[in-house]
Amino acid sequence: MTSDPIIKICGITRLSDALHAIEHGAGALGFVFWAQSPRYIAPERAAEIIASLPPDVDAVGVFVNESVDGIRAIVAKTGISAIQLHGDETPDYASALGWPVLRAVSVHQAEQAAQAWPAGTTFLMDAADPVRRGGTGTTVDWQQAAAAARGRRVVLAGGLTPDNVAAAIDTVRPFGVDVSSGVEDAPGVKNQDKVARFLASARSAFDTR
Repeated sequence: MTSDPIIKICGITRLSDALHAIEHGAGALGFVFWAQSPRYIAPERAAEIIASLPPDVDAVGVFVNESVDGIRAIVAKTGISAIQLHGDETPDYASALGWPVLRAVSVHQAEQAAQAWPAGTTFLMDAADPVRRGGTGTTVDWQQAAAAARGRRVVLAGGLTPDNVAAAIDTVRPFGVDVSSGVEDAPGVKNQDKVARFLASARSAFDTR
């Protein structure tokens, strides 16, 4: 993935939403391949969208306890360039994949995860939810997230909106930010005004920092 700050719109299910997000400055888009998610997208549909993306935009596949072979098959079918893990996957599992990994952790898991996962692993700091796994709209503790971000490359998620993302970046000083429910009209259906405002606020906050 890019060395620039990651500004990611997750839960993409429609080409129009993907192209609008890119037009307004998103550097990464997330595609959820976990069938129990309300933002699930079939690999065939994701492949159609990803084929229309510029080469400098990262397409991130979101998985929960998928087999290594299952992920490899979806990568081959869709062309995703990075893997986001939201299940009970281990560091050995991630190393077997051979792709850049975003590891979802809660602020309460961060210290233990930092000891277990390789130093180069980027953490996606999200709210803990063993059922929904992500996209809950629940805000994480920014002070705890900031402590984790001082020692590890962190992408902040969880409860971000166009109205709070600048303050979140200023407080946590993350490597990137990731939003899903905070810019939606319904799961998987993005609100274009909210997406545009979120991206503008995030970009301005990173540029200022």
